[in-house]
Amino acid sequence: MNRDTFRTTAPLALLAAAVIASGCSGASGKTADRDAAPAAAIAVAPVAAVERPIARFIRVTGTLMAEEQADVAAETPGRVVSTPIERGTRVAQGAELIRLSATETDAQMKEAEANAGQIEARLGFTSGSSFDVNAVPEVQNAKASYELAQSEFNRIKSLLDQRVVSQSEFEQRRTQMEAARQQYDAAKNGAAQQYQSLQAARARVTLARKALADTVVRAPFSGLVAQRMVSTGDYVTKGMKVAVVVRINPLRAQLTIPEQFVSAVAAGQPITFEVDAYPGRQFEGRIRYVSPALQADQRALTAEAIVPNPANELKPGLFATARVQQPKPTPAVLVPASAVQTSAGTSRVYVVTGDRVEERVVTVGQTVDTLLEITNGVKAGERVATTNVSKLADGTRVGSS
Repeated sequence: MNRDTFRTTAPLALLAAAVIASGCSGASGKTADRDAAPAAAIAVAPVAAVERPIARFIRVTGTLMAEEQADVAAETPGRVVSTPIERGTRVAQGAELIRLSATETDAQMKEAEANAGQIEARLGFTSGSSFDVNAVPEVQNAKASYELAQSEFNRIKSLLDQRVVSQSEFEQRRTQMEAARQQYDAAKNGAAQQYQSLQAARARVTLARKALADTVVRAPFSGLVAQRMVSTGDYVTKGMKVAVVVRINPLRAQLTIPEQFVSAVAAGQPITFEVDAYPGRQFEGRIRYVSPALQADQRALTAEAIVPNPANELKPGLFATARVQQPKPTPAVLVPASAVQTSAGTSRVYVVTGDRVEERVVTVGQTVDTLLEITNGVKAGERVATTNVSKLADGTRVGSS
């Protein structure tokens, strides 16, 4: 570069540097002014944490079960001729579930009744009469013969004393009297045996009538038909299960109580529970039974609660998550639920101190209406932010709304 060129470009470079320096100085001034401007306060509507006694609950799990469930079986063999019920059919106690062919059992009953009637006729029984051995015709005949022989013997005996008859005739009459007495005793014994035979025949009549009645399988209690195992035309044997009947109002909730909570559970305590089938809904019940011993394999206690189910919404087999109310309330620190922000399993609240907030990580306990229990992180009397919580951070300037 020659000397003339340097003289021409030097002033231009100096001018450009001055312009750039001036621009940078202006930008820095604007940034400094912006940083110096105070941020606007966020309205948080602070509310003081309160301490008061609340009802305590034990969280347990369990299974809903039918109040009654019967596997109804046939009590007599036969072929199915009618099945008037299906799954879900509501039945009353004694309602017909299954009907079997009654041809054979009806014939057996008539035969048994005829045999019993034959013996009754032989014994001279009338309807509703009681057994009197001396009222049996055969016994009456034998008794009359015995009384006649006895009368003849007494007459001969008096004549023998007068020496009117011989000793041989006297002995003959005595023998006749003794034979008549033996026939009389034999007739009474025979009548007694026939009476026992009648009792056996009547028992067979009762069994035959029961067998005939058992051709209709009936519901043991009012409820719903859960299953039907046979169809028309099937042959069933004695003891074969033909239907399942359940009563689901009320239901039973079988709960598993952990060992550490055994002393806090007793009969009569109320419970509330939820099931996955009805999200957000709570159902109620009351404990009626507590097992006297723990299950050794689980180290847990079994308790049973009664659950009203008037609309039959709840079904046996549903898994339940229940809360068992403890007998006495205990103190708790409570804040509005809107004050607690939970993210990734961590709960936070913002405690208002002057015109700033302090972020606190807290442990949440039970829910009481619109309030949440804080078991760790906040003390009673401290004020917490309840609005615009998602906009806050530790140290944020706040104001009352």
